[in-house]
Amino acid sequence: MALKDTLKQKIEEHRPRTTKLTKEFGKVIIDQVTIDQCIGGARDIRSLVTDISYLDPQEGIRFRGKTIPETFAALPKAPGSAYPTVESFWYFLLTGDVPTAAQVAEVVAEFKTRQEVPQYVFDAIRALPRDSHPMVMLSVGILALQKDSKFAAFYNSGKFNKMVAWESVYEDATDIVARIPIIAAFIYNLKYRGDKQIAIDPTLDMGANFAHMIGQSEQYKDVARMYFILHSDHESGNVSAHTTHLVHSALSDPYYAYSAGLNGLAGPLHGLANQEVLGWIMEFQKKLAGAEPTKENVTKALWDTLNAGQVVPGYGHAVLRKTDPRYMAQREFCLATPGLKDDPLFKLVAMIFETAPGVLTEHGKTKNPWPNVDAQSGVIQWYYGVKEWDYYTVLFGVGRALGCMANITWDRGLGYAIERPKSVTTAMLEKWAADGGRQLS
Repeated sequence: MALKDTLKQKIEEHRPRTTKLTKEFGKVIIDQVTIDQCIGGARDIRSLVTDISYLDPQEGIRFRGKTIPETFAALPKAPGSAYPTVESFWYFLLTGDVPTAAQVAEVVAEFKTRQEVPQYVFDAIRALPRDSHPMVMLSVGILALQKDSKFAAFYNSGKFNKMVAWESVYEDATDIVARIPIIAAFIYNLKYRGDKQIAIDPTLDMGANFAHMIGQSEQYKDVARMYFILHSDHESGNVSAHTTHLVHSALSDPYYAYSAGLNGLAGPLHGLANQEVLGWIMEFQKKLAGAEPTKENVTKALWDTLNAGQVVPGYGHAVLRKTDPRYMAQREFCLATPGLKDDPLFKLVAMIFETAPGVLTEHGKTKNPWPNVDAQSGVIQWYYGVKEWDYYTVLFGVGRALGCMANITWDRGLGYAIERPKSVTTAMLEKWAADGGRQLS
């Protein structure tokens, strides 16, 4: 059974569950809202629904119920690789089923039919100032594709039917996932390789083809597969996923929605953090003045950082209270890769990992003293020669497309409503505070 047919069956089986919950249990209270949550960015308010992934404070991310190690172990591997293809992961995110090798081959073939990017997209990107940020280029590239949106065409056809609207979202979503690495490779070559473009290799899976198109090594093919999967989704509450969901809830098509999501991802408190961490690590390296990193000199440098009123970037997370499993997956890749495990920058990162949690715990001002994904990811890219760190968030954006597009396909499949939270005023909060939490009449 083809992926879209399998997905149709899954959606139709799932619809009665959400219908029953809404009709029979719609008024059941599942959370409370406090003043600090209202003022503090709606942190931890349970108000979004997704079955694609769940972020557990202790276990980290689970994709369709599986941890990262379980996901990597379960999915079919790329030929000659220890890592799954991105295509197998796409099937898994959409359906919750581990695909067979034959099903993966079908998705790989389908991506090949969709990955050709129209010339006008490249022309739109080239029309931007060459010193534009690569995330601007990526957002513009996705938005330029919008004129061919199948969802927009269906909505404007006069035959719009919400029960089958997900099918045209699926078409747009799959086109975006298949094309975004091609656009991303074009941007890299345009900005950093003198516009020396490399053609698609039709024999390669998505991750391997991306590596090929930016002139990377054979080893980097696994880096791309791993990186795109690890950055694919992180529940619905993060800025890029939530923005995509919010914009699409207005029935804006997937191109509008994901271009908006990418604009959120570009923020320094979200996807931009990985380049900031790498910059900090390199400055940290200078403090050691060429000395081999040890627990003693790294501990001293960390305390100097904290005593100067600065933070340790890459450590701490809004939800997690343990080491980010995405960090560990990348660390394991480094330790298993000859050359990389002995790289001076990785050795410093590894020593910070051994030392920083203890220092931060003793310092006492960090809720979570453990590393997140950004503490590791930039080092790998730097080792393989992708040293243009403005580009790192583009890599994040390629991976995040998988989760965002899977989520909005299911949003339409289940007919989720337009998102419209209710606002309150500061005076209302002050009145509730004075009344001890009693509601205003």
